[in-house]
Amino acid sequence: MTREAYGQAYQRGFELTIRFLISRGVPRDLARDVAQAAWVKGWERLSQLRHENMVTTWVNAIALNVHRSVLRSEKACQSLPEFYSHAELNLAAIDLKRILKFCPPRDRALLELQMQGDTAEEIARKQGVTETAIRIRLLRARRAARSRAERKPVFVALQARRDAA
Repeated sequence: MTREAYGQAYQRGFELTIRFLISRGVPRDLARDVAQAAWVKGWERLSQLRHENMVTTWVNAIALNVHRSVLRSEKACQSLPEFYSHAELNLAAIDLKRILKFCPPRDRALLELQMQGDTAEEIARKQGVTETAIRIRLLRARRAARSRAERKPVFVALQARRDAA
């Protein structure tokens, strides 16, 4: 293909290449730049063109590959998102562990069973008592734990004493 023939194909096919890229979801501004780059690449590799009547289709394939390479390079250069306070620390579990430390062993065992997902009926069956008895014991254990947590200054002092020992 001669330079003049490629120039005429460029004039006829440049807008077609832009429309082809837009039909593939490329934004109009980017499509114009990619089409220009594809026609330049086609000019540089003109010796590789097999059928002169397929020049627009050939350049469109080049344009699609240029666009894909632009997408790959953009992904490599994306800025990282800002995570201001993305702490995955479960503070509730830490507080719960501290509260359970100060519960009597019997209450702690009941509360831990309930937290593991056991129902009052299952706990009653394991301990050989009635379900009502377990419900009452759980209620009392929760109330006692709550009162310990609400007495924060005393709770913190006791905790510091235990941690030191």
